[in-house]
Amino acid sequence: MSRSHDFTLSKNQQLVFNLLKEEGVKMSAYQILDKLRGSSISAPPTVYRALDFLISKGLVHKIESLNAFIACDHTHEGEDSVFFEICDDCGQTKEYSDKKIYSQIHKHTERKNFKITKTTVEIHGRCEDCMDS
Repeated sequence: MSRSHDFTLSKNQQLVFNLLKEEGVKMSAYQILDKLRGSSISAPPTVYRALDFLISKGLVHKIESLNAFIACDHTHEGEDSVFFEICDDCGQTKEYSDKKIYSQIHKHTERKNFKITKTTVEIHGRCEDCMDS
């Protein structure tokens, strides 16, 4: 998928982003570091700085419950929130976006006079393939 954006990625940001896109799976910062050793990336802070930038631009998501990162696999068309299905058996992680879910969350918090600063929805369970095996 190609994205048009109004910013340029640094060499390290591009390396991290390309790795996550090519691998197509969630990875910890240390897994990213191990895969990129030998490039210009040789220390955890460099990986974390790249990830922070990529997350801020919506190119990468953090899977909070697993402390892992995954390249965004679709355009959000204006919505800034996604949710994930994570298989606890095989680890497969799928990204979804649903405006209705986030609309309901925002309506709830408005009624409770609660200001959202961050929303992360992660659904853990077993995928269809693991249920069949």
